[in-house]
Amino acid sequence: MAGRRGSDGGLGAERPESLADRLRRRFLKPAPEPESGATRSPVRSPTEDELEARIRSMDDQERLLGVVAAPMAGLIGVLVGGQEISHATHSQLSTYYSLLGVLVALSVVMLITALTRKRMYLGISLALYGLAVFNLHYWGFGIPFILGGAWLLVRSYRIQREYREATDGPLGSGRGRGGAGPRPSKRYTPPTTRPPRPTRPEE
Repeated sequence: MAGRRGSDGGLGAERPESLADRLRRRFLKPAPEPESGATRSPVRSPTEDELEARIRSMDDQERLLGVVAAPMAGLIGVLVGGQEISHATHSQLSTYYSLLGVLVALSVVMLITALTRKRMYLGISLALYGLAVFNLHYWGFGIPFILGGAWLLVRSYRIQREYREATDGPLGSGRGRGGAGPRPSKRYTPPTTRPPRPTRPEE
């Protein structure tokens, strides 16, 4: 038993490193360990001015989405409208010409709202364009625009919700704007005064 235990390297011998562990250690950079006594800095929440600026205008990533999607929407609208017009009967031509005009107009609206950084209007125009193309059974063209519009609308809702929480505070917390407590009521209430007590007559 002693010889076998010695040939195995002992009970406390380390298990040899596997190939997956060696590749992981070689190609993946390990996360730096925090120093002893060091504390993580808390995540800073955006201020009211920053949230107001985010509500008024889009960031560069959202604007890039609109700038790229607008010319693609115009091209897809021309291709889809031309395909439908070529297969339409004489009585359907006016309908598909109107549809082509709507698709091109929506692509122009996308470009204008992207250049002016209007997040909500860009999301609405993207979603409407995607639904119009989707209803024509061009699902591969319609789904990306629907997803892009939904993403912008969800971001707009979240930013407005963060702004409401930053200004009014959560319900029942008693924290108003700037954490100064609940706002006083503007209704004037006259102070109530007690009538003077009658004096006792002197004997």
